[in-house]
Amino acid sequence: MMQTYQYDVEILHLLVSPGHAYFGRARDGAADVPTTDADRVELVAGKGVVGDRFFGKAAHMDAALTLLAVEALEAMAADLGTPPFDPLLTRRNVVLRGAELAPLLGGEFALESQGALVRLRGGRPAHPCAWMDRVLASGAHAAMRGRGGLRCQVLSDGFLHRGPAVLHSPVPLEAERAGDSVRRRPTRLP
Repeated sequence: MMQTYQYDVEILHLLVSPGHAYFGRARDGAADVPTTDADRVELVAGKGVVGDRFFGKAAHMDAALTLLAVEALEAMAADLGTPPFDPLLTRRNVVLRGAELAPLLGGEFALESQGALVRLRGGRPAHPCAWMDRVLASGAHAAMRGRGGLRCQVLSDGFLHRGPAVLHSPVPLEAERAGDSVRRRPTRLP
């Protein structure tokens, strides 16, 4: 079995929404879609979060679950000199405290909450959209680049619960870097 590192984290929010709120022109305002900040969500391997807008969508199989470190939002608010942001406005499924996410890109890891373990694969960065300027603050779109979170593929069925959790990582992580902006350049193939 591969060496794993375990980190105590906290799942602050679990967002589930059956529809897209941010589409079209930002000046027209967000769509009024039901959004739940759940105490528990069900995950299905290869499909994502049950009840969410990306569940079972072929185009989103490798990115059906989004993770965000709340420290990134705190750093953005500090950079912009604004009050704290509502993490739910970012529309990320899982908002964590204490988790550096960038090193998980491309690797398999797990989140364990209330004894339930869910395996995930970090697929690609969750890039912010221009809507962040409208719903968070002017300049938030640029401030969120490199710290918008991580899009993941769900590898096992299970549940995530709000509250204390354990992040099982194949690589060492530094919680104090959770709010850092990390920008990766595309690699060139030989």
